[in-house]
Amino acid sequence: MHEQRKSDHIRINLEKDVNFRQLTTGLENYHFLHQALPEIDLAQIDTSVSLLGKTLKAPLLISSMTGGTEQAHRINLTLAEAAEKCGIAMGLGSQRAALENADLAPSFQVRSVAPTAMLLANLGAVQLNYGYSVDHCRRAVEMIEADALILHFNALQEAVQPEGNTNFSGLLAQVEAVCRALEIPVIAKEVGWGFAEDTVRRLAEAGIAAIDVAGSGGTSWTQVEMYRAKSEVRRRVAATFVDWGIPTSEAILAAKRAGNGLPIIASGGLRNGLDMAKCIALGASVAGMAGPFLKAAVNSLQAVLDEIEIATTELRIAMFGIGVDSIAGLQGTERLIKRG
Repeated sequence: MHEQRKSDHIRINLEKDVNFRQLTTGLENYHFLHQALPEIDLAQIDTSVSLLGKTLKAPLLISSMTGGTEQAHRINLTLAEAAEKCGIAMGLGSQRAALENADLAPSFQVRSVAPTAMLLANLGAVQLNYGYSVDHCRRAVEMIEADALILHFNALQEAVQPEGNTNFSGLLAQVEAVCRALEIPVIAKEVGWGFAEDTVRRLAEAGIAAIDVAGSGGTSWTQVEMYRAKSEVRRRVAATFVDWGIPTSEAILAAKRAGNGLPIIASGGLRNGLDMAKCIALGASVAGMAGPFLKAAVNSLQAVLDEIEIATTELRIAMFGIGVDSIAGLQGTERLIKRG
């Protein structure tokens, strides 16, 4: 059942248009005020950044996508090898399947090709209401020798899935218990509908170490579930929510206001290094992308390396174009202008 779902998810993301219909990331409403006299050397720009105690050569995360199938294993190895070569971070897909069936664990295990890369373990937060404990979280971390654990929040996806886990009651206390007990940092991640200010505040108070806003405007998981739906009833219900959510740009600003200095990972519909630059200028520390890397990883390692090179080069040029030579400088820039 679970493997079929994961296979469906990969296939649909590769073959179908799973983007939001009208709702966008909001990043198109921002532009940088060009600096014709940057007064810096492009070659001297430093894109390195520290995230939860690890240094990344570029503020880029290959966002959590997959695991639990043979195809997923090949994809994960390719992505991990690229992350290692380029000094960036990588999130693994939800490891629930592998906790329930040990035979599936190898599809998540990529440390062999990524000895120093920042790797993020991943579980659905709601599983804590379905019998999962701190011990399960620890096992997920140990399974892939992770540097941090992502707990993902996907209420809307669970609600439109026929097999969804929809009991989210009392979940914050469970999350807090995990944050207190785990030896490594816990990241709260949405999956494409963003966090509002009040939610970020509650998660920060619960001990979450970083927020991945995963706003709206990229992959719409209600769209994915619509394509998976076996009945017209399910299809219509999923289709209604295609434009639900908080756009990525708004979610970053909300997290910045509420997070009390927590590191922000910006994801949800980022497509290039200019999007990354805008997100960092809005207040993020690191930017996450999934879609472009999934398509590349199915192709080859070189295709993934090319995607990373394109994104990081675009980021550097954006920084050059406003005259900042560090990520701190980009975070503090006054040269991001909102249109209208």
